[in-house]
Amino acid sequence: MLFKRLCIIGVGLIGGSLARALRDANACEEVVGCGRQLDNLNKAVELGVIDRYSTDMVEAVKDADMVVLAVPLGTMASAMQKIAPVLPDNAIITDVGSAKGSVLQDAQHYLGKHQSRFVAGHPIAGSEQHGVIASVSSLFQQRRVILTPTPDTDTQALESVRQMWETTGAEVVDMNVQHHDEVLAATSHLPHMLAYALVDMLAHMETRREIFRFAAGGFRDFTRIASSDPKMWHDICLSNREELVNMLEAFGQQLHNLTQAIRESDSEKINTLFYNAKTARDEFTD
Repeated sequence: MLFKRLCIIGVGLIGGSLARALRDANACEEVVGCGRQLDNLNKAVELGVIDRYSTDMVEAVKDADMVVLAVPLGTMASAMQKIAPVLPDNAIITDVGSAKGSVLQDAQHYLGKHQSRFVAGHPIAGSEQHGVIASVSSLFQQRRVILTPTPDTDTQALESVRQMWETTGAEVVDMNVQHHDEVLAATSHLPHMLAYALVDMLAHMETRREIFRFAAGGFRDFTRIASSDPKMWHDICLSNREELVNMLEAFGQQLHNLTQAIRESDSEKINTLFYNAKTARDEFTD
């Protein structure tokens, strides 16, 4: 048994899936959920994802030995500020946010004496679906979870969070905070921006009905992530804006180069780009 009382603030896809996985492994005695949407919380109880819930964070974290912040990045600071005065001394706190620099800054500002027991984490798993109804206990199996400890991070807290994620079937790796935000800007945040931008551009065209009517599998595959939670991705944009802007500018230059090659019918450049991309993608999928 890892925890007596696990508190998950934000019982959505990630928080709900974590609760399911830990319950399946008998890793905690009680799971307390917290959120603002009563229908979602009631559904979580109905599905057996949590034992009970509170819409009050102060009440929810009472006597918890593990608190998971699965809230949008834009509300992370306010959540920390609310729970810090009432957290049990032995509580371990972690999060699931997609950007880590901003989260660690929030922890430094608001968690006070609990800061050393905060372990910043990011499961590299998800879906365009959201809400507890989309949660599954297998979501993290054979997926990576990145932890970004600092020199001040309590070693016992770090190992507890590592063990928690390993219990779900995930591979846990440690990473420098800045490197995490650089890598995720390139591999996750940038693709979401491209999908959102493409769909929005096409939706404003006069021929949009024909465009979407005749869109095939490639369009559906590429734009699937544009169905992701807009609020969550709005917060990620702003929380990791420096690294994301760097990636957007780099991609903009690449797109300019491709545009020029097509305009000039430069077969060599086009073939080279396509071949390099295919080779890299095939190696990644292998």
